[in-house]
Amino acid sequence: MNLMELEVERQSNPVDMIEYVASNNDWSFERSGEDEIAMTVEGRWTDYHVSFSWMEEFEALHLGCAFDIKVPDIRVNEVVKLLSAINGQVLMGHFDLWRQEDVVIFRQSLLLAGGAEPTNRQVEVLLSSALDTCEAYFQAFQFVVWSGMDASKAMEAVLFETVGEA
Repeated sequence: MNLMELEVERQSNPVDMIEYVASNNDWSFERSGEDEIAMTVEGRWTDYHVSFSWMEEFEALHLGCAFDIKVPDIRVNEVVKLLSAINGQVLMGHFDLWRQEDVVIFRQSLLLAGGAEPTNRQVEVLLSSALDTCEAYFQAFQFVVWSGMDASKAMEAVLFETVGEA
């Protein structure tokens, strides 16, 4: 018997918990289907388009977080280098270049195998860690796409830490 064939009956759809957390935080959202919910979250640098999808076959709650940076063909190779450099720094989740729309997307999943139910704290941490990661590297993508900077210089620029306030 294949371990993936083991059937577990789930008490509720994990997307219901996302809706609950969004409602409690007064976040506007759109439930586009039983297994999907989307919201826009305001960040420091841009608005982030966040979607959660329940993937029953993997028992995983998938988060996708996209932002409005269209990658022109001429900058794709440098963006791929940047993705590689950033993904080497990120502990959880990863950035992808979604070629269908030529946008950068951050992806992360919460494994809920065996019928585990997500808690509101897990959902909040999943979302906040994704947003924090996007905020940390958003400017690097801007530097590469809009300023023509190479990936290594863009990484240096965003990883530079300042001390104190001006």
